[in-house]
Order: sequence, then C-alpha cells, then structure tokens
Amino acid sequence: QGSHFTSPRYTELLKEAGVQISMDGKGRALDNIFTERFWRTLKYEEVDTKEYASPREARMEIGGFIQRYHHERPHQSLRYHTPAEIYLEGMKPSDPIPVKTKCLSHLATA
Repeated sequence: QGSHFTSPRYTELLKEAGVQISMDGKGRALDNIFTERFWRTLKYEEVDTKEYASPREARMEIGGFIQRYHHERPHQSLRYHTPAEIYLEGMKPSDPIPVKTKCLSHLATA
C-alpha cells in the first residue's frame, strides 16, 4: 500500500477509467495472507540471497524461482502438493487427495 497507489492523482485516474479500487487497510497483512506469505518466501529465499548481475538476470532467476515454487515445491498447507497440482486438478485444499497425482514437469516449458 505504497503512497504511489494511494495518491489522489492516481486514485482519480482509476475512478475516471471506471476501475473499482480495492485496498487493504494499513497493517492488515492477514487480509491477503497467502499472497503475503509468497512475497515473504520470494524475498527471503531468492531475492535476499543473491546479487543479480543485471535486471535481465534478476527477471530470469526470479521467474525460475516462481516456476519452482508453484510447480515443484510441495506446500505443507496443501498437504504436500504443489499449488499447480491443486489448481490444475480443480481441487480445494480441503478436498481428499488422490493417491497418485500426475507429474507436472511438462509445464516447465509451457
């Protein structure tokens, strides 16, 4: 919730364009806890651990991290499935987990 997103000029442009503005309250990380957790993980496990040689390298490395995070890394909150497995199989985290889920490695090149 940076000042550039809440400035009167910016919010007026959004209103003129017919955009419905939705902002979390200040200090309300729990309003979007899953996204906040993702950004924290990206920061501590990728961005803060590397020195990128260029913006291009940063984009490539961060893109690779996001790919692995969603398609290869099991998440405890998803009962050790990847977000991609849950999403692509149309499952809810509370749904019963199939005994064997298909491999999603083919998505790395998609």
